[in-house]
Amino acid sequence: MKAIVYKKYGSPDVLHLEEIEKPTPNDDEILVKVHATTVNRTDCATVRAKPFFMRLATGLFRPKKKVPGTEFAGEIETVGKNVSSLKVGEKVFGFDDDGSGAQAQYLTIKQDKAVTIPDGVTYEQAAASSEGAHYAYNFINKINLEKGQDVIVNGSTGAIGSAAVQLLKYFEVNVTAVCATKNIELVKSLGADRVIDYTKDDFTKDGKKYNYVFDAVGKSSFFKCRQLLKPGGIYISTDLGYMAQNIFLPFITPLIKSLMGNKMTVFPMPVDIKGSLALVKKLVEQGDFKAVIDREYPLEKITEAYRYVEKGQKTGNVVITVKH
Repeated sequence: MKAIVYKKYGSPDVLHLEEIEKPTPNDDEILVKVHATTVNRTDCATVRAKPFFMRLATGLFRPKKKVPGTEFAGEIETVGKNVSSLKVGEKVFGFDDDGSGAQAQYLTIKQDKAVTIPDGVTYEQAAASSEGAHYAYNFINKINLEKGQDVIVNGSTGAIGSAAVQLLKYFEVNVTAVCATKNIELVKSLGADRVIDYTKDDFTKDGKKYNYVFDAVGKSSFFKCRQLLKPGGIYISTDLGYMAQNIFLPFITPLIKSLMGNKMTVFPMPVDIKGSLALVKKLVEQGDFKAVIDREYPLEKITEAYRYVEKGQKTGNVVITVKH
């Protein structure tokens, strides 16, 4: 089969299209014929092994997994003998933040990390519906979100941010989205109640107060956004922050919250992929969620896709189409 392979860490130039052996599923896995995948921030960080400590999971000196990719959509070709929830021939989409090897013609994955694609949804739309939604849902899982609360989303047009706006509206909260001028109508269509154009205004100086600040692009900090929070408010970022502060502050701010105006930060360690996939499938079926797609590239031009994603200017998701 054809697959994107990398044998050392580095820029997108380390990626090569090669012929490798088709994988065989274990007893609790399915074999998926991949029709679409994506390139996202996780993929770029994994290929470059940045930050460095990622190598503790991905391989200290060289990648443990030679084929990158996390989210996918395709058709089940084979199922392991212990698989009961999925059948051969079903169209599925899914995600594995540890790496699914999705940037290839075939992959194997455990049955609880894939769900069937709702009727009328393309492989491209399905492939782009899991990673961003999973991380966005982990924001929500870390807090006690209540109907009618106020949330501001910085980076509201990325894969995570665009998913967060839609999920927050599903949970019936008031959403302020931060984006560039060109994307104002997009975020309104996703459900944003209010929009701040960051090319004209500094959102950290907004006069409105919020229960939660979600930084879905990692370009702010708790200290810059603290004044936006109501008493008891919480700041969450998808990025580690300067000197990895967003990992350490969740342990510190609860201890000194009286000094911080009873405001804290938490870090959204992603868990429960099965729950995320079940929710996004439900919302897609109800018409309450639709992945935002910026560009599509064929598998053969995946290095171009990586370079584009690394610019940090994409809107929603970058999809890779896989031919057979």
